Amino acid sequence: MYTVLICDDDQAILESLEIYLHLEGYEVVKATNGEEALAAARANEIHCIILDIMMPGLDGLNATLQLREFHNVPIILLSAKSEDTDKITGLSFGADDYVTKPFNPLELMARVKSQIRRYATLGSIETRENVLTTGGLSLDPEAKEVLLDGEAVHLTATEYGILELLMKNMGRVLSTNQIYEAVWNEPAFSSEKTVTVHIRRIREKIEINPKEPKYLKVVWGIGYKIERY
Repeated sequence: MYTVLICDDDQAILESLEIYLHLEGYEVVKATNGEEALAAARANEIHCIILDIMMPGLDGLNATLQLREFHNVPIILLSAKSEDTDKITGLSFGADDYVTKPFNPLELMARVKSQIRRYATLGSIETRENVLTTGGLSLDPEAKEVLLDGEAVHLTATEYGILELLMKNMGRVLSTNQIYEAVWNEPAFSSEKTVTVHIRRIREKIEINPKEPKYLKVVWGIGYKIERY
């Protein structure tokens, strides 16, 4: 049975979500602020987190950042703010989905099911040897397959080669010359533009907002890296 952690400082929302989640067959752990959510996530086996953004003390965005330091379970943010910039901010902090208040509980339950299904799929992938994962992004060097939140990402051979190189060196910054020489297997002469174009194309396929990437980061003046989550 899957367990969902719900965190909101509004007791009525907590109780309502608990009822709907129980009807869907989920176990429920409740918290009323970010600190309680972090403690609950450490103390329990959690498969999905529903987290309000606007809370006293540690808010939902910063709680998400801290949760991502030790947990890769799906996080669904709740917020009264509905602007695209607010959604992008929430997703860039490490959330998997963003739902605006007031929300339809049935729609939220559908999103919970979808996120848990993807997480369960990725969980089974992660047990396979040599599969590289960070957050919702996984790469299988044997199958030459890339998945983002359980969905296949279609890359060209060159794009795949760059992503595989960066994921095998996760957290490490590689220069454009290093990337070019490893992927093209030839000396790097004026390689920066070539690599940059391919990096942009990869971002368009694996990032929700390529201009504010979650996974494929640039370190200005040095090179590129895949962020570890």
